[in-house]
Amino acid sequence: MFNDTIIKAARGEKTDYTPVWFMRQVGRSQPEYNKVKEKYSLMEITHQPELTAYLTATPVDNYDVDAAVLYKDIVSPLAPLGVDVDIKPGVGPVIQNPIRDIKDVEKLGELDPYKDLDYIYKTIEILTKEKLNVPLIGFCGAPFTVASYMIEGGPSKNYHKTKKMMYNQPETWFRLMDKLTDMSIQYLRAQVESGASLIQIFDSWGGALSREDYAYYLSPSMNRIINSVREMDTPVIVFGIGASHLIPEWNTLDMDVIGLDWRTSIDQARELGVKKALQGNLDPALLLADWQVIENRTKAILDQGRNEAHIFNLGHGVFPEVDPATLKRLTSFVHEYSKGK
Repeated sequence: MFNDTIIKAARGEKTDYTPVWFMRQVGRSQPEYNKVKEKYSLMEITHQPELTAYLTATPVDNYDVDAAVLYKDIVSPLAPLGVDVDIKPGVGPVIQNPIRDIKDVEKLGELDPYKDLDYIYKTIEILTKEKLNVPLIGFCGAPFTVASYMIEGGPSKNYHKTKKMMYNQPETWFRLMDKLTDMSIQYLRAQVESGASLIQIFDSWGGALSREDYAYYLSPSMNRIINSVREMDTPVIVFGIGASHLIPEWNTLDMDVIGLDWRTSIDQARELGVKKALQGNLDPALLLADWQVIENRTKAILDQGRNEAHIFNLGHGVFPEVDPATLKRLTSFVHEYSKGK
């Protein structure tokens, strides 16, 4: 039978228990993943649909989570646009031809998803037709987060080049937002058409902006993407790091679920007037603590989420030092404890 608990929760419907998935549940904490990584890079893995499907499904088999999340990177759709991007181990996405002005933006091509990224959609079809009995979460990077890599040339701590362009070259900025928004819409709609049941937009670095700047420079693009997916009857989750101050702004957007990092509790989000479903938000560092500590913190989160739609997750991704057995035990505990609520 197909387990659609997480879809019901995302839509604000009552569920028999709190559904669980973990960001980066496919990753370096898994022995299966590490074995594959000995032979292939991330880019090489994602270009092999059978192998990617195997890794994507493995956490579902190992932990009994309520959703799979497609294994790929947020910069996967950039190469077809003419972006010279590579993912360097220990660094992240590195771009050799960063955006500097509107001429660079105009040079960017258009995404033809099924032609340019056929391996991604083949992976989705394998997963949803052959491997999974839970929903598949597709995703993309939010326009600000993706733009920051394209402008900075790689990861950044301060986003000075990105903000400089945003403030000093608004025409360039909004043209780039239009390009990335159009790309994201095509990319995500094709994921849904291929079988993805939910979409998460990773606005990983959006918290670098004030609420005022986010509302002016980002929110229109975000709502275009969100509404394009939701009109396909597919729930949308938005998540970012250090973005507590953006919760009131996100609450004005049309997303179904707000993902919380560990800095903001469910109760605090509700006090801000959020009625949408919430996702989160155990501090991933707690996965290294003794079990009793993990259990107590998890109970507190579940108790806060019990009267409203809630999806249990971490406040960021699983990291390599986490014992897979802890994730399995945590999933089981969330299921069992929340059944009594």
